[in-house]
Amino acid sequence: MKKRLFAAAGLFIAAVGAHAAEPLALQKIMKDLGRNMQVVTDGISREDWDLVEKTAPLIADHPQPPLGEKMRIMAFVGSDMGKFKAHDGRTHDAARALDKAARLKDGPGVIVAFATLQGACHDCHREFRKPFVDHFYGSR
Repeated sequence: MKKRLFAAAGLFIAAVGAHAAEPLALQKIMKDLGRNMQVVTDGISREDWDLVEKTAPLIADHPQPPLGEKMRIMAFVGSDMGKFKAHDGRTHDAARALDKAARLKDGPGVIVAFATLQGACHDCHREFRKPFVDHFYGSR
């Protein structure tokens, strides 16, 4: 009987551990955001304002993780949830400004808005990336 109990406990621990190492939907969202940032960089370098205008909303209105994952993230972030949401809000606002500047074909405005967007991303990553990776995936 004890062997079965230990085996069941071992399977449970293995399942929980495997679940914890599963990539979050947030990881794919971040990778897609990174690709979209690269597309914007390319568009800026070629002064392709239509490409920048088309891509900026994909950054501003990026997908959200599923509800269950949001709950896990909120539980982890805890009292820093306001900071986390503020970073996301700044990212959204900067991407909207980027969209507007690109629509107006305002090169200097696009560059300023993109710098603001990069700063918002950097600030969030500086504060949250390592703790997220450590918590959800273990130190890598």
